[in-house]
Amino acid sequence: MSDRPTDLNEIAAVQCGVVSHAQALAADLTTHRIDWLIASGRWRRLHRGVYAMFTGPLTLESRVWAAILRAGRGAVASHRTAAFLDGLCDDPGPLIHVTAPADRHVTGKIDGVQVHYAHRLARTRHPAASPPRTRAEETVLDLVDVAPHPCEVETWVTAACQRRRTTPERLAAALGLRKKIRWRPILEAMLTDVAHGAQSPLELRHLRRVERAHGLPAGSRQRRVAGHRVIWIDVDYERYGVRVELDGRVGHVGEGRFRDRRRDNRATVDGHATLRYGHADVFGDPCGVAAEQARVLRARGWTGAVLACGPDCRALSP
Repeated sequence: MSDRPTDLNEIAAVQCGVVSHAQALAADLTTHRIDWLIASGRWRRLHRGVYAMFTGPLTLESRVWAAILRAGRGAVASHRTAAFLDGLCDDPGPLIHVTAPADRHVTGKIDGVQVHYAHRLARTRHPAASPPRTRAEETVLDLVDVAPHPCEVETWVTAACQRRRTTPERLAAALGLRKKIRWRPILEAMLTDVAHGAQSPLELRHLRRVERAHGLPAGSRQRRVAGHRVIWIDVDYERYGVRVELDGRVGHVGEGRFRDRRRDNRATVDGHATLRYGHADVFGDPCGVAAEQARVLRARGWTGAVLACGPDCRALSP
């Protein structure tokens, strides 16, 4: 007699080797048989009423399936777990996050699992993804809703759009269907900025705290320039022949450093001035960055006036 009926094997293949007690009973295994499989070491219990039909190491997907089956009918992976599964982030975090329908309650504590509840889960779950999870834009909004700081809001929104897992338009549409969400004003403003080309927290910071806050002219963001090599300009003040490159990495080494040098040299040959800033500049001294940009822009024909971003602004200092 097979320990695994054919239909249960098929279910396990879909669920990364994990099945529920109810699924095993529906496949004509008895509770006594299930207990024997566990006692003999052929199966192992992961959560109450959830089993792995193998003895090797658990993959993340197996752990996610186990959490979903333990949470019960209609549950899906969500938050950081869904973000990792969809490639929105590179670290799944220490907990498995699942969301269950709000009309019922998951009883008991589930080790290593955090359970959330949602009223609109039938609409926000992805129609085909496996393991079951929320749609990418809903995942982003869930993470925004629990973000402790606006910087995390920026990180999730820009990462999702930069990695092409969703778009500002789809995020805005999903946001419009939510009655309550934390950071809504910031998020609405951010989606507008991302739609206009800002693709990272560093670029958003430059747009808001350097350019807009100090009344500098509006630059074109993520401008594509074709030639012998296609290059992307982070911020291009084309009218004045000034370009700003924003380097999110701590430092450029190897091929990246030489690529930057070739790009800057080409810009100089073509008559452009290139200014390059990193996190320490834009986050640590936005007023100083604005003052420096303003000097270069004025030297190339800009006649506007630098504005003070606040009472302690240093951009106006001589």
